[in-house]
Amino acid sequence: MNTTGNAKVAIVTGASRGIGAAIARRLANDGFTVAVNYASSSKEADALVAELNAAGARAIAVKADVSNAADVRRMFGTTEQHLGKVDVLINNAGMNKPTPLADTSDELYDRAFDINVRGTFNTLREAAGRMNDGGRIVNFSSTTLALNMPGYAIYNATKASVEAFTHVFAKELRGRNITVNAVAPGPVATSLFFDGKTEEQIQHFAKMPPLERLGQPEDIASVVAFLVSAQAGWVNGQVLRANGGLA
Repeated sequence: MNTTGNAKVAIVTGASRGIGAAIARRLANDGFTVAVNYASSSKEADALVAELNAAGARAIAVKADVSNAADVRRMFGTTEQHLGKVDVLINNAGMNKPTPLADTSDELYDRAFDINVRGTFNTLREAAGRMNDGGRIVNFSSTTLALNMPGYAIYNATKASVEAFTHVFAKELRGRNITVNAVAPGPVATSLFFDGKTEEQIQHFAKMPPLERLGQPEDIASVVAFLVSAQAGWVNGQVLRANGGLA
């Protein structure tokens, strides 16, 4: 791992577990210093930070609700204070509670858009004024957007917004050599995915891709690692569907 003082700085939102934690581990292993963002409980984030630091990386935990603009400003400020100016932003934080549109409450609608859309908007807006030139931004969409499955109307609407942000923001940052891309995972073996599903449903999702398995958090972390690397310098304004060929 790179422990030098000139390591690039990455913020990973929603990084205390699942895909976010896998991304934080991968970026730390690739030499980045990492701000591990979490929304509420610090236990998992603190444990991950301790793990990364013990392995020779440099990481901090930063509490922030990405749907709150003041929290996002503080997250960037804390990261700058402890690690340095931000080079990489990974917008991984999100929520999904599949519900038929007709049964969706106002509260569920508001929460989905607050976290998935406003959260991405808040971090992108802050990054525009605070990121280093030559930086990398990776947003998170979802392969559900391409599948049009019942129960996913609201979630898909939030992710369509994220994809729209991605395409436009990449052009708005013209001249700064900052790339803006999105990753759209298929079903990934995380607690968020398993929660509320029967074994039969899990196996159904696992058989859907031609590769006949669920994605692993590390599969998505590898895609993110590519997009933030020098090798992806000519990839900009794109949505990469990392889903084993599902769609």
